[in-house]
Amino acid sequence: MNNDEITTILTAVLIVLFIVLVVLFVIFLVVRNKVKGPKNSGEKVKGKTSSKKGQIENPQNTVTYNKQSIFNFMEFDKIEDNMIVKKERQKYLMVIECQGINYDLMSGLEKNSVEQGFIQFLNTLRYPIQIYVQTRTVNLESGLIKYRERVNRIRDRLAKKQMEYNRLVSSGYSREEIQKAELEVVRDRNLYEYGVDIINNTERMSLNRNILRRNYFVIISYTPEEANDEKYSAEEIKNMAFSNLYTKAQTIINSLGVCSVSGKILDSEELAELLYIAYNRDDSEIYGLDKALKAEYDELYSTAPDVLDKRMKAINQKIEEDATKKANDLIYEAMQESEKERQVRQREEEMDDLIDQMAELIIKENQELVGAEVAKKAKEKITKKKETTKKEATRKTKEKEGKDEKK
Repeated sequence: MNNDEITTILTAVLIVLFIVLVVLFVIFLVVRNKVKGPKNSGEKVKGKTSSKKGQIENPQNTVTYNKQSIFNFMEFDKIEDNMIVKKERQKYLMVIECQGINYDLMSGLEKNSVEQGFIQFLNTLRYPIQIYVQTRTVNLESGLIKYRERVNRIRDRLAKKQMEYNRLVSSGYSREEIQKAELEVVRDRNLYEYGVDIINNTERMSLNRNILRRNYFVIISYTPEEANDEKYSAEEIKNMAFSNLYTKAQTIINSLGVCSVSGKILDSEELAELLYIAYNRDDSEIYGLDKALKAEYDELYSTAPDVLDKRMKAINQKIEEDATKKANDLIYEAMQESEKERQVRQREEEMDDLIDQMAELIIKENQELVGAEVAKKAKEKITKKKETTKKEATRKTKEKEGKDEKK
């Protein structure tokens, strides 16, 4: 082995040792950084915990939302004395509902009058107002329920009047009284049929359709800063706000009256409905404010009777309603049948007179064919027969009255 080979081997060994030293140094740096990392992070967590004064002790705690956070979102405190009270009584609002007019159907003179009145209304304003338009779904269910109750009352009244009319006919009252009772029956029958048609047509028209209606509101506000620098109590500020807003509202209503636009101040319940629809636009079509209040959505808890007792009460009420409806329907049908029977019986009693009247009419129409003399004799026979029949009926009536007196 010569010197060149030994030098080459030593150089290779030195290079390998250098590489090993570099790798060991890198490993040392990595291990040291890993050891220092948890200490620093622990100090940071500890510092964060101490800065919160012990409020965040468990990092797994979640944020909870309470009732107060919801009120903060709604941006008003309460509704009081027909006013909306905003946060910390910083502003009071009063709302005027306006009934719109059909401007397109007016004549030119009427349109000009409305425009002049609106210009006058704008010129009289000395304070800011806000115009709010709210689209609502017309709820026909409650209206149909009330209308159906009225129709049912008319049906019951018709049944009573029909019974009274049948009694008058069977008891032999005068013709004037019978005609008067019949007129009352016909009037109530027409009214009942008209009401049933309205209910059926309304239900058919509103089936699977949303009927929308626009409501127009004018909102006026009052802030405690409008008062003097004197210190007032909360009750005094509320009274001042109501007085100021009521005066402004009446001025606006009178000014809009010149434009043929009527208006009224919303009371507390109507204000609650306005806000309820504004915050629950989708749910308000299903659950109105009246249903929400009856369901006690604003209460923390509610007490109710036993489920079986409630079911028994509902069943008894259903039985009573169905029985009343069925009885009224049967009475009405029976009255209709009685009326037909009375008409048939009356027709049978008057059949002989009607035959004689029609025979006289036929003789009169064929007088030229049979001759005047023959027609005259035929009429005399009909008249003689009528008199004989009348005398016979009178005799039988007297005999019957005599037998009754003997008894």
